[in-house]
Amino acid sequence: MIKKCPPWLKVGVLATSAALLGATPAFADQPETFASVDYFQGRNSIPIEVEVPTGGFGNIGSPIYQGACPATFQPIVQRIVGANAMANWGVLVERLDDRQVLYSHNENKFFIPASNAKIFTTAAALQRLGSNATVRSQPIRNWVMTVNKSSNNNNAEVLLNTVGGPGAVKAAVAELGVNPQGFRVADGSGLSRNNAATPRSLVDTLQAMYRTSNSSLFVSSMPIAGQDGTLARRMKATPAQNNVFAKTGTLRGVRALSGYANTPSHGTVVFSILANDWSRSGDNLVRAIDQLVVQINNMGACN
Repeated sequence: MIKKCPPWLKVGVLATSAALLGATPAFADQPETFASVDYFQGRNSIPIEVEVPTGGFGNIGSPIYQGACPATFQPIVQRIVGANAMANWGVLVERLDDRQVLYSHNENKFFIPASNAKIFTTAAALQRLGSNATVRSQPIRNWVMTVNKSSNNNNAEVLLNTVGGPGAVKAAVAELGVNPQGFRVADGSGLSRNNAATPRSLVDTLQAMYRTSNSSLFVSSMPIAGQDGTLARRMKATPAQNNVFAKTGTLRGVRALSGYANTPSHGTVVFSILANDWSRSGDNLVRAIDQLVVQINNMGACN
């Protein structure tokens, strides 16, 4: 199971990019406005804090019900995302321990990953430089924490350049065993729409990093649902709160979330959700992603 980030790693994360690193903060993934919907657990309902949608989004406002298992997950995804929008989404969920795939949809399709590209950037930096390295006289952990947890774009580009540029990042990630044909690196921050990634490439990177000596720093740099970073106000008062450690991604028409989730039935799972849908508002995309993650966290074993 993933150990939660110790307090000394979390204190001051949002301030370190300017104060410690001397760079102007540039955050890609900003919190927005939130409302509450009902999440049903058995016969009892509890509120979920989600971003207020600006328009209709099919049936995603419907309650989320407990009891899904891998064999019955597809209809739930279609209900949350909308059957006509499935082509614009990629989702992959697999167990950490034995890598059994629990759910897959468009796992090998390319999507714009937005700030999920920072997963490649920070993985490459730790792979090439090590967790004890310093960058511009500051510990690399400060850089990795602000890049992933706070989604600082400037610091991501510093890490990319320190590693040696896009080609060096791609090579370092490939050395982890990730198929280099599954992603394209255009920059370190994910601001470029020339970045591309498959859900498979992101899950493989997350799986590989968990098994390296840099695992503790890498995992603890991920925002924690309902607690800190760019997930501080998302998935509060749900089973996902404090159990999901994942990197957000935000561009116009693009929302993404990839990381780890501690689940009751499947232990730790690794997941990637990529949505490229310019017809929907960003609020609606985030709302659907959060509902999917709550369902992933609640996914049981099929009888």
